[in-house]
Amino acid sequence: MSESEVLKGRRGVVTSYRRGKHLQHPNQVLLLFDGITTRAEAASLIGRKVKWVSENGREFLGKILGPHGNSGVVRAKFRTNLPGQAIGTPVYLV
Repeated sequence: MSESEVLKGRRGVVTSYRRGKHLQHPNQVLLLFDGITTRAEAASLIGRKVKWVSENGREFLGKILGPHGNSGVVRAKFRTNLPGQAIGTPVYLV
């Protein structure tokens, strides 16, 4: 079993938009995946595809851009920006 097969379907949570003190970037979201706790593990996810499904069944596809900080959080950009209702909901690796 390859590493990509092990990671496929792994569940994560949309934690927030990427933001600073005065500015929010709604085109990028921060994701926290189960079992990913270091920056090196997060870096191994770069380039992987992710999927978020809304309550009415609409699918949003995105791509992991890079790590965010040292705690295993990653930045992702979706083709269509995620709505605010997505924060705190699950996202899955494709």
